[in-house]
Amino acid sequence: MSSDRLTGETLRQLLLAAAAELEKHKEAVNALNVFPVPDGDTGTNMNLTVQAAVRETLKCREDTVSEIGRAISLGSLMGARGNSGVILSQLFRGIGRGMEGQVDLAPADLARSFQAGVDTAYKAVMRPVEGTILTVAREMARSAARSARDGGSIPEVFRAAKVGAEAALERTPDLLPVLRQAGVVDAGGKGLVVLLSGMVKYLEAGEGTAPVIVAHQAPEQLHLVRPQPHTVPPATGVEFRIDEELDEITFVYDTQLLIRGSDLDLDTVREQLSPLGDSMLVVGTSDLAKVHIHTNNPGTVLEICLQHGAIGDIAIDNMVEQYEAIKQSRGAGNGRSHGDESTEAHSADHGELDSAVLSQITLAEQPPKQVGVVTVAVGEGIDQILRSLGADVIINGGQTMNPSTEELVLGIEAAEAPQVLLVPNNSNILMTAQQALELTSKQVAVVPTRNIPQGIAAMLAYNPQAELELNNTRMTSAMRQVRTGEITFAVRSTTYKGLEITEGDILGIVDEEIAVTGQEPNAVLEELLGLLVGEDSEFVTILYGAEISDEVAAEALEMVGRQFPGVEVEGHHGGQPLFYYLISVE
Repeated sequence: MSSDRLTGETLRQLLLAAAAELEKHKEAVNALNVFPVPDGDTGTNMNLTVQAAVRETLKCREDTVSEIGRAISLGSLMGARGNSGVILSQLFRGIGRGMEGQVDLAPADLARSFQAGVDTAYKAVMRPVEGTILTVAREMARSAARSARDGGSIPEVFRAAKVGAEAALERTPDLLPVLRQAGVVDAGGKGLVVLLSGMVKYLEAGEGTAPVIVAHQAPEQLHLVRPQPHTVPPATGVEFRIDEELDEITFVYDTQLLIRGSDLDLDTVREQLSPLGDSMLVVGTSDLAKVHIHTNNPGTVLEICLQHGAIGDIAIDNMVEQYEAIKQSRGAGNGRSHGDESTEAHSADHGELDSAVLSQITLAEQPPKQVGVVTVAVGEGIDQILRSLGADVIINGGQTMNPSTEELVLGIEAAEAPQVLLVPNNSNILMTAQQALELTSKQVAVVPTRNIPQGIAAMLAYNPQAELELNNTRMTSAMRQVRTGEITFAVRSTTYKGLEITEGDILGIVDEEIAVTGQEPNAVLEELLGLLVGEDSEFVTILYGAEISDEVAAEALEMVGRQFPGVEVEGHHGGQPLFYYLISVE
């Protein structure tokens, strides 16, 4: 590699090396999370986001830094998970913009791209907080700029960026008291330093190193569930119910491809393709778009897409033939459970990434309506409650399974309504939800629910006949009328805001702050309700999780009725993992 110019192929190898380094150290990054509850950990979310970027770069047929930068931007944008993943994707997005139109980069160009990434990441965060990955990224860019001004080579600029990031990371506890109390540095900032370390190691080792990339699959326990058959296949990219007899598939050819170009008008592409079929999905950026449609005229689809740019990664599958093959396989005794068959059929059609993405969407049967609801949840009881309140699409995920941007976009497109309310039910999905709004043709509003009790309160105010903005206003107001509590366990020992917490402790959380610790869920529940229930409280709703038996739950409800005789108490089996109880008080 020339030390004076950064080529596209070297940029790709740097990303591969960075991803391999983060794969090795993601658990060390996870261990820095100050909040000791089971959730979508920073290292894991950043790792999955980078892996999505890697997969996209491996599809590139051009080796310019502009093309590789676009792929990194698109892959990380669609694959972003959790707040840390979203911020990282925005950093990559800005860096990619800084590389637009370039075959290769001089050191000064590279430094300017770093700064463009920092500017984009800061703008993406509504209230930027210093002492986080943003601070580390800013100092990375500043150090890179100084090196370039002093005549540094490409490797020297990367080394300077790493040194600046490391120094900023060490200062994060001075900027955030919660880090200082826990005695750790910022996890997101550490993840960025790990990525830079991988890049510098590659540059120092020279060409010829071959980083190993681990492909990530969706968790095995996640599967496609369709409770009721649909007359017309919904727009999820999943072709049909494998467990039902289909006399007719209206549109035979499942067609998908990528369009590469400049100033792509995605709305125009959607308008032109819409008459040709159903289950249509057109998402991406002005430079790279992903197209999926069921059609009887795949040649026409390709011709239209060619009018907008270069096309590639074309896949056309005959769904009738696939369906007949599956039926024959089942007749030969090779069938699996319905959920597994659906996932397997889709995997054959769409490949590793799409099968992992689409396997997490659950569709609830609903009549057509103007404003639909897409929400995120896990637990059979919670799933049933949300369906009964009108949810159209439920994406299986939440606390430790933060969905990606692409999963949210596919969920939005799956809803038959032209307008959609997105109800994330997790604070670590809020930024991903906002990012998904840019990538869909539908009018979408985010109801900023931070947990399941808030989500249920919001759904109680949902009116499918009301306008989108009125629904959003009412649902947001309703979620703010309840106080929420959660009871889970500590996944690591730490000090959090003066509390000494030992791994395995039972934790009672009030509005996202640890308020109670103990050794037994029902005892913690009693203490937690003492903080939540006030003189004006009227209703207490308790959702008990997968680890709580009906008998233990009955004891808990009896205790609540005895300790708080002035409130009405309801208990429901939520079936959620990781959380013993979810509580709302109105």
